[in-house]
Amino acid sequence: MSELELHEQLDRKIPVAPLSLIVMPSAKELGSRVNDYLVHFRSGCEDLVQKDPGFYDYVRADYRMHTQCVRFGTGEGKGVVNDSARGRDIYILTDVMNYSLTYEMSGFVNHMSPDDHFQDLKRIIAAINGKAARISVIMPFLYEGRQHKRAGRESLDAAIMLKELCDLGIANFITFDAHDPRIQNVAPLTNFDNYISPYQFLKAIIKSFPDVVLDKEHFVVISPDEGALDRAVYFANVIGADTGMFYKRRDYSKIVNGKNPIVAHEFLGSDLNGKDVIVMDDMISSGGSILDTARQLKAMHANHVFLCTTFGLFTDGLDNFDRAYADGDFDMCITTNLTYQPPELSERKWFCVADMSKFLADIIEFMNHDASINNLSTPTSKIHELLRKYNQKEALDLVSKELEQTEF
Repeated sequence: MSELELHEQLDRKIPVAPLSLIVMPSAKELGSRVNDYLVHFRSGCEDLVQKDPGFYDYVRADYRMHTQCVRFGTGEGKGVVNDSARGRDIYILTDVMNYSLTYEMSGFVNHMSPDDHFQDLKRIIAAINGKAARISVIMPFLYEGRQHKRAGRESLDAAIMLKELCDLGIANFITFDAHDPRIQNVAPLTNFDNYISPYQFLKAIIKSFPDVVLDKEHFVVISPDEGALDRAVYFANVIGADTGMFYKRRDYSKIVNGKNPIVAHEFLGSDLNGKDVIVMDDMISSGGSILDTARQLKAMHANHVFLCTTFGLFTDGLDNFDRAYADGDFDMCITTNLTYQPPELSERKWFCVADMSKFLADIIEFMNHDASINNLSTPTSKIHELLRKYNQKEALDLVSKELEQTEF
């Protein structure tokens, strides 16, 4: 089904309630782009909604509500909502990994941690709860998502987080590429949506490297570890490519920074000589693991090596990636804009962003109408359509047209 046909479905469905968007300070830039898309989607609907009470307040110049998270000198805080939330379908967008924001406590300047962002999210929900028709949380990076299971006497932070939000009364929880989506089992009666972004990765590769051949003989999708195998197999099957996997050999006699150190990455797969390779993972943290994987792929005589991850955190900075790119270990690193990206990242020749703001706006638009989002959650048909046009030498024009539409 084409994108136009998808959006035409909305004309036949009445919204759940008037739409409002709360953009937490941590997601200000992404939220601004999402709001622009929502305004653009509905800008031509004045005739449709002029007198219909079911479409009250449907067309607006800005869907964002004015909110604040105030901090006292002690470090304590409170959430303040300055607009009416009564009867509205509210979507709260937050980025718990934005470390650039600061607050003062007893004269010291502190950078906001994921814990701080999560507390501010709960404060805003508490400020509007009981008034809104429905509250949905969009948390692209799942808070404490890596602490999803017990090994000994450990806390289950991700489960506690979701349970707290459900107890506060949220109706929908939306995240991306969750480390373990089974965390939704803690609240089986709350809608939990976990989205992936291979379509946006493929668009970025096609635009930057128009000479790639996307078939089994020329292209391989690699999983850097056992945990990422499912997403690699899905992407490889959709584009008709081969797949392979690295597994991490660890030293279980030692613990370094809370983990057993990795001794080596061992490869399971076919010959990579002359083939283009995409490495798919959910996140880049320090980057050491994925760069070691890239070096081994080049040593196996792979042609282009593309590093594609949903979340580029770069906790150890960008120097290691600069050196690896200069050494020819990889050709391009693609991450989404779902988490904070330092300004210097956009200046790197090796970096490409997969813009997810339009996709997020689509999710909000369809959920506000209670319309089916099956074609959004599983982008198989969109990928097939892109590949068809790419094979007919039409994909570059398609991608360029979509990029032009990001400006209003």
